[in-house]
Amino acid sequence: MSLFVRPDAAADIEEAYLWHERQRPGLGDEFLDAILVVFEVLLENPRRYQVVHRDTRRANLRRFPYGVFYRIIDADVVVIACFHGSRDPRRWRGRE
Repeated sequence: MSLFVRPDAAADIEEAYLWHERQRPGLGDEFLDAILVVFEVLLENPRRYQVVHRDTRRANLRRFPYGVFYRIIDADVVVIACFHGSRDPRRWRGRE
């Protein structure tokens, strides 16, 4: 099994990293660490998280109020978005 991050999702992660880094130096790195933990869990057990829309699932970060939205395609995990919990949840649906 492999994990792929689509360009829009990578941009989401970069934007969140930069925002956290501006709040406090080093916080962006902590955010990225939380993302990597979720990625590891997804590779170990991609069906662990519930389906939130059609075949898209959401894994929540533990320390940060963000969700990683992903799909299982064949034997791969494809990350389509990473959004703060307060953002419009319909926004990522256009990325399916």
